[in-house]
Amino acid sequence: MQIEISKIPVPEAYQWIVSLVAPRPIAWVTTLSPTGVVNLAPFSFFNVFGANPPVVVFSPTLKRDSTKKDTLINIEHHGEFVIHASTEPDIAAINASSASLSPETSEVDYVGKETIPSVLVKVPRLAKSPFALECKLRQIVPVGNGPISANLIIGDVLMIHVDPAILDKHGKVDPKLLRSVARLGGEHWCRSTDLFQMERPG
Repeated sequence: MQIEISKIPVPEAYQWIVSLVAPRPIAWVTTLSPTGVVNLAPFSFFNVFGANPPVVVFSPTLKRDSTKKDTLINIEHHGEFVIHASTEPDIAAINASSASLSPETSEVDYVGKETIPSVLVKVPRLAKSPFALECKLRQIVPVGNGPISANLIIGDVLMIHVDPAILDKHGKVDPKLLRSVARLGGEHWCRSTDLFQMERPG
């Protein structure tokens, strides 16, 4: 089977890509609206892309009507955001926070979460999260135009908050304690419970 992207509808191309490139980690992102409303939304087009400086990238694609999502608008305005852990205990809230709400309605309140002040950015962070990454915008890279086109948010990580409860006896993150979840295609998700270890070649 071969699929030439230019010959299929955009939503169909989207479904193929997200089903094949999986699992995808989820950035659970808080931002501030221009009027000060705290937005909370999940994005599975996300990863870390460097360590010097630590850089994360995620993409709030345009909506299917080609308008911008609140997260993109908020970051354009304030230039700051906080990325939180997406873990199994929060899976229902993560999913619920993807609902289409008005810009003046806070998903934090909608899903029953609480926030506390961040240290280096004005955007608040979730009060209870295994980790939180305070980030400052480095660059926004629009890719394409129209429905589901990408907007790469490139951010520098300024501060890391880590709950000691996810650390092993050596002070390192234990993935069995972190319990990350990720997105697959369609309505499928996965848990990071089937783990194995391999040493890298010397």
